[in-house]
Amino acid sequence: MDRLLAGVVAGALLAGAAQAEPGSTAVRREAWSVAGLNAPAQMVVDRWGIPHIFAGSSRDAFFLQGYNAGRDRLWQIDLWRKRGLGRLAASFGPSYVAQDRAARLFLYRGDMAAEWAAYAPGAKDAVEAFAAGVNAYVAEVKAGRKPLPVEFRLTTSQPELWAAEDILRIRSHALVSNVTSEVARAQVACAGGLAFDRLRRTISPPHATVVPAGLDPCVVPADVLKDYLRATEAVSFEDLATGGRKAEASPQTQLAEAIKAYENEGSNNWAIAPSRTATGRPILANDPHRPVGAPSLRYIAHLNAPGLDIIGAGEPALPGVSFGHNADMAWGLTIFYIDQEDLYVYETKGDSYRYRSGYEPMKVLHETIEVKGEAPRDVTLKFTRHGPVIDETPDTGKGAHAFAMRTVWNLPGASGYFGSSRMWRAKSWADFKAGQEAWGTPPLNLVFAETGGDIGWSAAGLTPIRPNWDGLLPVPGDGRYEWAGMMPESQLPALHNPPRGFVATANQMNLPDGYPKPTSYEWADRSRITRIEEVLSGLPKATLADSMALQTDSHDALSRRTIALLKGLSSPDPQVQHALDLLRSWDNNETTGSVAAAIYQAWTTNHLGHTVVAAVVPEAARSLVGSGSIDGVVTWLESPDAAAARDGLLLNSLAATIADLKKGLGPDMALWTWGRLHHADFKPAAAVLADSRLAQQMGTGALEIPGSAQTPRAATYSPTTFNQTAGASIRLVMDVGAWDNSVAVNTPGQSGDPFSVHYRDLFPLWASGAYVPLDYSRAAVNRDAEMVVTLEPAK
Repeated sequence: MDRLLAGVVAGALLAGAAQAEPGSTAVRREAWSVAGLNAPAQMVVDRWGIPHIFAGSSRDAFFLQGYNAGRDRLWQIDLWRKRGLGRLAASFGPSYVAQDRAARLFLYRGDMAAEWAAYAPGAKDAVEAFAAGVNAYVAEVKAGRKPLPVEFRLTTSQPELWAAEDILRIRSHALVSNVTSEVARAQVACAGGLAFDRLRRTISPPHATVVPAGLDPCVVPADVLKDYLRATEAVSFEDLATGGRKAEASPQTQLAEAIKAYENEGSNNWAIAPSRTATGRPILANDPHRPVGAPSLRYIAHLNAPGLDIIGAGEPALPGVSFGHNADMAWGLTIFYIDQEDLYVYETKGDSYRYRSGYEPMKVLHETIEVKGEAPRDVTLKFTRHGPVIDETPDTGKGAHAFAMRTVWNLPGASGYFGSSRMWRAKSWADFKAGQEAWGTPPLNLVFAETGGDIGWSAAGLTPIRPNWDGLLPVPGDGRYEWAGMMPESQLPALHNPPRGFVATANQMNLPDGYPKPTSYEWADRSRITRIEEVLSGLPKATLADSMALQTDSHDALSRRTIALLKGLSSPDPQVQHALDLLRSWDNNETTGSVAAAIYQAWTTNHLGHTVVAAVVPEAARSLVGSGSIDGVVTWLESPDAAAARDGLLLNSLAATIADLKKGLGPDMALWTWGRLHHADFKPAAAVLADSRLAQQMGTGALEIPGSAQTPRAATYSPTTFNQTAGASIRLVMDVGAWDNSVAVNTPGQSGDPFSVHYRDLFPLWASGAYVPLDYSRAAVNRDAEMVVTLEPAK
């Protein structure tokens, strides 16, 4: 371990120790008897809350993983299951009926035999064992032998038992594609401003968007996605806290918020070849960016059994790991943009819809939703040949219409992230490619590195073939716009041992030149990948510490383009002039102590886009375009179209920013640091039901955070509070072949129990850019043990 890396990890150990219970460093030893376990096993929990499970069979390893998920995350995984299956009202009451009905529209309802067959051999056994492990823990809770998490008491609810099918049938936790953008674009087209939609979302590769023949975009209602948004939103307890239904934002506001949240959930990964590392071994780094909060979206686990030895991270309600390594190979993931959703628009008569030369009946299902404290509700679910009906409108002069969503998530093998089951025992590029070519969802950039020195990248995911349209707008559902099956995944782009010695992705448009047809036209801007490639290209002999520093890098490459527009500008207002001088001399590094970073972020987030949109977009479309995207706005400002108005738009929006900051941070510009604005402060949803003391215990407290969505650190924030909302849910840097040198950090901690030492102990490390060891060998695990549990089958 090189000197710099040792310093980073040592800092992490010290910071972690500061959070631990004082006094004793002795290993805690316990013996548990567990019903359903087949043979004796051992679980070692290390000083950072990471469980290392050593079992006599892979079945028992997955069983204990489920049992441990109950131990550490029972409230979280139980809530996810209830949300996904549409069972919230049964535990929390009538205000959740609409969310339950919406979630049921997106359940997998196909053949379970085909579903199980879509994953790795033995995957069904793993899922069944995992579910049995969760149930074993739930049974102990219900029997009073294990504690009931505090959130169940706050909501006067109880955990439920799982069926193995529950884990895979739930699709609404990981829906990811462009249906929200389709609807926004349709509304912009109706308002007459389709040409200005590129301020909202950049199209790449360059492409002329046209309204599909037969579509009247004005028949698409503003709230057409209300069920989609309900099905995919997080569970809120505001209604239980206040005793009434909270006021909902306008449909356009809800849609804009959903689009922004989706666009900002990026990720970074890279693999570096032995020829470019200091050790002569590959390095693989991954930091998936998702919503951040308490408890963490991700969970780190290690499973060791005959024929199975994997460590890494995934969502705590899934068996195995979604990304990490085994003894031979490491893999990582980021979102690769494949358009996997389409909104279909139908002319209807009653429960029938026009299809080709006639009308076709919808499939109508009647289901019962249990409601806590009240009579059950009967609900109706409708489906067309394309998918669930998410909205219907009566005839108001243009005929009656229905709207259904077609998505690959209805297909076998599309359970989110479970394609990783084919990576657990993979050893080579050939094994990796076999797993990639069977991948379902979400669409991913998979990166790979193995102990022999190979590295690589491949796109992965189910890719609909649209023979006669581009997927950027809704389409008529009358048969003119049909998928022509799925593209063979072997045809997705890939790189194996590229000459430059590394592969890297950050959700950018990375289709090779001449690729036959884009998998999508909507990608993340290039700000993160620009910085990542600059840094990696400048490292002839990269170290683990270099990758750790790059994962937490706060350099904003897009800001260079924005600030270049300010060249030659001046202002008679001395504070605006001072702001111009600060921005033009800034190094583009968004540190917590930077005044220029605070000015730049407040300007580009809350003023520049709004000013440009108000000046150039037709009034009817302005609320739909909103503030645009930073990339879209800057691209327009760089164009000849903006030449006449550019200087005035830049200076006026900057002056408004200075006035805002003066009002919020005081008159002394020297005190306007980015850290004063930008924080991470996580509070779980159920905290609104707690008294003030318990609510404080359930939160993390606020820490200053560098970076923004456009930096590799990816610290996305609310434009109103500047509190971080999304970013690196977890960070892993793996030394391929010398696995015990690998490091990781979760946030805010491994445990979901607010009273556990591991609930928030990793939060300051994550915020400061520190890591903890990702122990893999038995010797390293034993060295860093905090608790050793001997597990015996219950007699």
